[in-house]
Amino acid sequence: MTARRQLGYVSSLLAQSTTRYGNASGGTGSITPFTTAGITYNGVYFNSDGTLTVTTAGLFDVLLVGGGGGASYGNGSNRSSGGGGGGGYSNTTVYLAVGSYSVDVGAGGSAQNAGFTTSLGTSLGSLSVGGGGAGGGIDSLGNSDILCYIAGGSGGGGGGNSTASLRAAGTAGNSAVGKDGGAGGTVSAGNAGGGGGAGAVGTAGSGSGGGAGGAGVDISSFLGQSAGTTYKAGGGGGGGAGAGGTGGGGAGVNSGTGNAGTANSGGGGGGTLNGTGGAGGSGIVYVRWAVNA
Repeated sequence: MTARRQLGYVSSLLAQSTTRYGNASGGTGSITPFTTAGITYNGVYFNSDGTLTVTTAGLFDVLLVGGGGGASYGNGSNRSSGGGGGGGYSNTTVYLAVGSYSVDVGAGGSAQNAGFTTSLGTSLGSLSVGGGGAGGGIDSLGNSDILCYIAGGSGGGGGGNSTASLRAAGTAGNSAVGKDGGAGGTVSAGNAGGGGGAGAVGTAGSGSGGGAGGAGVDISSFLGQSAGTTYKAGGGGGGGAGAGGTGGGGAGVNSGTGNAGTANSGGGGGGTLNGTGGAGGSGIVYVRWAVNA
């Protein structure tokens, strides 16, 4: 069983001594019921903000994905944009008392902006994961260099730049929830780094093309699917046609607007050599519970 935490106004002693799952409703839709190792699971998912209503107190498995980061801008001459980082990822088992719990699904970041936090609960014990970092490049006016910073989720890819110190990739705030981006290449190579994914670091830009976004995480087992079916929080590809990371990362392009991260994947946006960086994809929340355990 994954880590257990308390939400709501319930004593920690009660939470830690509870071993049975609860029951709840809400969400955008339902997880298809499945049975594994003799245990049957039901659940719900949230594609947008909403409320989880717990009707029977107990344990719940909660999977969170933050919003993907947006790529920055490229000017076609001496600046290109790195891919946005994938949103943060968390898979935790928590105790929830009977009541209503706010769910906030993080939006993807627009060009040049980090993704937003995804969370469950409003008490001091609420669960949350940060959004992916923005990719490096220049601002929308073409005046200022955009650097990658520490992200709540995965780090953005470094922008292509003739100045070495401006090619640095963004770093994940916590390696348990995301990975670092790839460094940018020189402008003569014209290629930027890929954003980090929740499962793998982004690839550095090189003379052969923009860096690929890092792969996201395989959440198939959480949904009762075969391995490799569903990935989330892939990094965006770097400007110079870097491939988007598995898990919704947008591909980078040579000109025009980078491809956006897939909605509700937490994928980072794709970068560009000349144009506007792609936006990150929004996050998602899954909550499941066992009906016979």
